[in-house]
Amino acid sequence: MAEMITIVCTNCPLGCRVSVEREADGSFKVSGNKCQRGYNFAVEEMTDPKRVLTTSVKVVDGEIPLVSVRTFPRIPKRLIPAAMGKIRKLRVRAPVRVGDVLVKDLLGTGADLLATRTVAKAKKKE
Repeated sequence: MAEMITIVCTNCPLGCRVSVEREADGSFKVSGNKCQRGYNFAVEEMTDPKRVLTTSVKVVDGEIPLVSVRTFPRIPKRLIPAAMGKIRKLRVRAPVRVGDVLVKDLLGTGADLLATRTVAKAKKKE
């Protein structure tokens, strides 16, 4: 019996409704995609879906207590709980700038954890 899913491709602005079916022999039958990226996205969703993980990290001595972060590129969806476990323990010292790599090669995925906002160092109280 073949396994089938229908998804909306998010790889380009077209947003194709793509159906992908895994055949008994392990091959894939994809329909509804208007480009090769839709085909690749559909097969990836069937075999090992990936997501951009967005969250926040605690900042030490910052003007605000958290900095927003994201993974780049996407990481396997199955690793999100483990990634969150590692990120929860993370503390970064201010200042933090947009684009700073806070964790290189998160969980061996090849993805970095990047700051998506700037957090200045807190001003000393007099």
